[in-house]
Amino acid sequence: MANASSITIRSGELVALRLFDIAYAIDLPGAEAAWLAHVGGASSRSRLINTPPKALAFDVPPLQLLMEPLPLMLDGVAVTAQASVRLYDFGVAALAVRVAVVDAAWSRFVAQFNALDRAVGPSSPAGFWTALRDQVCAVIAPALDRPAADTALQEDYLLGKVFTLDEPLDAAALRERVDLTGLLSGETRPLSDGARRDLLTHSYSYYADDLVVLTWDRAFIYEPRGDSDVADVIEVANAQLVEFRYYDALLDDELPRMYDRVKEARGAVSLLAARRFAHLARGLYMLVAEATELTEKVDNALQVTEDVYLARVYSAALGLFRVPSLSASVDRKLAIIRDTYAALYEEASSRRAELLEIAIVLLIVLEVLLSLLRH
Repeated sequence: MANASSITIRSGELVALRLFDIAYAIDLPGAEAAWLAHVGGASSRSRLINTPPKALAFDVPPLQLLMEPLPLMLDGVAVTAQASVRLYDFGVAALAVRVAVVDAAWSRFVAQFNALDRAVGPSSPAGFWTALRDQVCAVIAPALDRPAADTALQEDYLLGKVFTLDEPLDAAALRERVDLTGLLSGETRPLSDGARRDLLTHSYSYYADDLVVLTWDRAFIYEPRGDSDVADVIEVANAQLVEFRYYDALLDDELPRMYDRVKEARGAVSLLAARRFAHLARGLYMLVAEATELTEKVDNALQVTEDVYLARVYSAALGLFRVPSLSASVDRKLAIIRDTYAALYEEASSRRAELLEIAIVLLIVLEVLLSLLRH
């Protein structure tokens, strides 16, 4: 490998993402109005700028809000980071902190990237991100439908983006000149050949001079023309991960409670059982309906049709983040609840029929007794 220190990054960007589930749903126009009224600044409904709408587009374009710049210390150097938040209608807030990189050697770029991870990554103090989240939630509170009581559910991701170098390099030459594994792993010691291969498995290029490498918690993006929406689709995949994790945990908690309530209803006397079964069935029906509606929104957050390259990157990100397996887990648990609802509805109907039969028999007996008393 050639000397990576001879490569200078003329322009680039380091991005730290932190995504939270903050509500059941967000009224995006209401959130935008509240933000502009209280904070001002820039806002926009996000779209994939460089991709034709018929090829790949948001189902409901998220709302991006610009926040105040923040001071950070990266590797002993004071920098100013630009903060922003992107709100998704299915209840996720994607906070981002961006640090511009200008005229930095590759080794300096890697050092700053790892320093950003230490400053605002998973091991950083939680107060940094929760303060930003709370600031956003306080302003847009009227637009939140059923705000999340527990906001501990979150995901983080780091993006290292290079736009221009001091010399034109295609993707193959760049991979020969620099060690991407140090950037993507955060390790300072050399990795084994097997670990290096695994780390670089999800590498994608469309043109000869662009490159995207994905890992579980980091990505490297080389875009000399800045003509790709890769960073946006990675964020969408993370937002889907957050929401499916939320519903998977919600249903995990609901299933034991459901079994206990069913057991309690079956232990009731016949006169009360039918009503309890019907009430429990209605509650389960509402849960299934709401969960199904939201999971369909999450599934359809991004519509992919013709852009094969972005579709590959998006599909790879979903696979890396285990979104399909979480989605399947949610579907299985919803199916269990649907089957339970159907069984409860049938049992409630059976109990009602049983009560009706008892009532008819009692009426017949009463009529016979009255007839005997008259004679």
